[in-house]
Amino acid sequence: MLSYLYGPGRRNEHINPHLVAGFRLPMALEPGLDVRGDRDFRHLVGVLTSPLDTLRHTPLTSPIWQCSVRAAPADRRLSDDEWADIAEEVMHQTGFAPRGDDEACRWIAVRHADDHIHLVVVLAREDGRNPNVHRDYFKVADACHIVEKRYELTPTASADRTAAPRPTRAETELAHRRNWPEPPRATLRRHVATAAAGAENEDDFFTALEHAGVLVKIRHSARTLEQITGYAVALPHHNNKENQPVWFSGKKLAPNLTLPKLRERWSAPHEGNRFDRRPFGGVELTHEERSAAYQQAARATATATWQMRHIQDPVVRADVAAATSDVLHVTAALTGNRELARAADFYDRAAREPYGRQPPLTPYGANLRRAARALALSGIRGQRGNRPSLAGVLTHLVVQLVALIEAIAEYRQLQQRAAQAAAARKAATQLSRLSRSTPRPSSPTLPRTPPNYTAEQNAARLAATAFPVPLSDQLSDGPYRSSTPTPTHPSPHRRRGPAR
Repeated sequence: MLSYLYGPGRRNEHINPHLVAGFRLPMALEPGLDVRGDRDFRHLVGVLTSPLDTLRHTPLTSPIWQCSVRAAPADRRLSDDEWADIAEEVMHQTGFAPRGDDEACRWIAVRHADDHIHLVVVLAREDGRNPNVHRDYFKVADACHIVEKRYELTPTASADRTAAPRPTRAETELAHRRNWPEPPRATLRRHVATAAAGAENEDDFFTALEHAGVLVKIRHSARTLEQITGYAVALPHHNNKENQPVWFSGKKLAPNLTLPKLRERWSAPHEGNRFDRRPFGGVELTHEERSAAYQQAARATATATWQMRHIQDPVVRADVAAATSDVLHVTAALTGNRELARAADFYDRAAREPYGRQPPLTPYGANLRRAARALALSGIRGQRGNRPSLAGVLTHLVVQLVALIEAIAEYRQLQQRAAQAAAARKAATQLSRLSRSTPRPSSPTLPRTPPNYTAEQNAARLAATAFPVPLSDQLSDGPYRSSTPTPTHPSPHRRRGPAR
C-alpha cells in the first residue's frame, strides 16, 4: 500500500507524495530515503503495525483499512491543513481514531495529487482491542457531509441505499479485456428489471428471463422443498476459472429486485383485469394492435404526469415514480434502443425509496404497470416476421415519459434527495435528446381510439380495459383510499334564481 501511495501511480501521475496527517506529527512519520534514493518504509511500517503484535484477540481478516477522499472537480484547491482536518474528521466519525482517544488505531493520510488524499488505518487499537468497522461506509459519508458544509464544498448525496450495487473493479476490467459493452452485473440488472415489469407472477418472471437468454437458478426452502425463497441469474458467457457461471442474486443487482420485493409488486389486490395465460407466441398481434398498446401506454403516462403534479399524497407519488421505471425498461427492451436503455439505467435510482422500503401499491401506479405489461406482451407476440415501423407512436410515448420524469425530478428535489433528483434529470435529458433526433410523422397513422378487437386476439385491449380510469373513480374505488380530495372541474358561475 505504501509503495503504491508513494510510487508514480498507475492511472494518474503521483506528484509530490507526502503525509498531511496521522496519529502523530507527519514530520515524525514521513519516510526517508535509502542509499539508492528510494523511499525507506521500514520505520513507518514498524510503527504502524506494532499494535497488531499486542492484540488480545484474533486480528481481523483484512487488518488494513484504506479509503480515498476526493474533492469535486469544481471545488477549489484545498491546502494541506484543510486536508488534514478532513482526514481527522473521517477518523473521528468512523471511530477508528476519535478525538481525545490516546489508545485508538494508528493511521496516516497521504496526499499525492491536488484533489484527493488516501487514508490508511491499521485495524488494531493500542489497548489490544479490535475496532468496530460496522457501517464504516455510512460513517465516512457522515464525515463528508460535515466537511462539505465546513469548507463550502460540493454537497454529496446521502447514503440512503437507493443506489444499485456498482460493478466491482474486477468486473469492470474483465468487461474491458473481453470487449463487452458493459459489466455483466449491469446487463443482468436490466434484464431482471424488464422481466419483472412485464410479469404478473413468478412463472411469468422466470419464463421471461429464460426467453431473454439469461441463466436462472432457483433457491428452494430447506424445510419446504416446494417453496421458492430466492433466485440467482447469470449470463451464458460469464464464467469463473472453473468454467462455472457467475451467479448474481436479486439483492446483488438492486434493492428492489429481491424475490420478496417482487412478490409484493405482483400481489396488488386492485390489479383488475388479467392477461391470458397462454405461452409465448400463442397469438400473433397485428401492427394496429401493437400500436394500440403504445398509444395506451402514452395516455397512461400523461395521466401519471398530471397525478404527480396535482396529487400531493406522497404514497401516490412514490408508487408512480416506481412504476415509471417499468414502462421505461419495457420500452427500451422492445425497441432495442441503446439510448433508451441508458435512460432507464439513469432513472433507476429515482424510482427507489430510501433504505429498501417498498412503496404501497396504489391504483395510480397500477395503471402504469398495466401499460408496461401490455407493451411487454405486444413485443413478445409481435416479434416474428417483418414488423412495420412504430416510430410515430414510440416518439409520442417518449415525449410523455420526458414530461413524467421531469415531474418526478421536481418531486425528488422537493424531498431534498439530490441523488435521485439528479438521476431523474439525467434520464429526462437523455430521452429529450432521443425524441428530438427521431422524426415525427406529419399526420397520425392510427385513429385515436383503437379498434374493438376481441379479448382472445388483442392482449393490448385486455390491458386497456383497466386504464385510464376516470380520476373520480380512481380516487373512490378499490381498497386504497387517498387522503387527497377528488379533483373536480368548477362549473361556470350562475346567478341563483328565486326560490320555488
